[in-house]
Amino acid sequence: MRRLIQSLFFLAGLLIFSYGISTAIQVQYLGLHPWDVLNIAMFDKYGLTIGTWSVIIGGILVAFSLIIDRTYISIGTFLNAFLVGPMIDLFLFLDFFPPDGVNVVFDIIVLCFGITLMGIGGGVYNSAGLGAGPRDGFMLSISDKTGFSISKVRIITESGMLIIGWLLGGPVFVFTFIYTFIQSPIFQVSFLRSSKLVRRLTQKPDQKEVAKSV
Repeated sequence: MRRLIQSLFFLAGLLIFSYGISTAIQVQYLGLHPWDVLNIAMFDKYGLTIGTWSVIIGGILVAFSLIIDRTYISIGTFLNAFLVGPMIDLFLFLDFFPPDGVNVVFDIIVLCFGITLMGIGGGVYNSAGLGAGPRDGFMLSISDKTGFSISKVRIITESGMLIIGWLLGGPVFVFTFIYTFIQSPIFQVSFLRSSKLVRRLTQKPDQKEVAKSV
């Protein structure tokens, strides 16, 4: 039962997260997250699909993490790497999004909606406890091996991906630089609340009674 609940939270989180990315892509001219800038740049330059590039880049990062440090690699890491991309392509194919192109203000609302969903979805799938995503796992592994702080590794890594994506013609604009300030607080609230719910749902009946009496 515990594994089933974790799996449901994980898959639900990935769906919400992927739909958030797909929504943001609709108004990409406002700027996207560095990893998405790179995915779209590769798509524009070399073809395939945006989701396919997400899988390829995620797979490369997982391979590097396996070589560097396997601590943060688990079944959830592989599922994240190979499911998010197809989900993004599916949502882009279905094209079921809020209208864009109405005006800049409305497009900003659409982008903020997408970023919010990414924060919520990221918190939900991480609360399942099935492992870090390929990008987070890679950065955590680098942090452990180099002794650099996680924040420093994240800044260096994402800045590097952003520069590569920008040089390849990816969509870089003002929201690229404020993504984290919007998404991170939402992720934190979503993660904490979802984790609490997962613990509540996976507790055995007698454990629940003890928890209530404390």
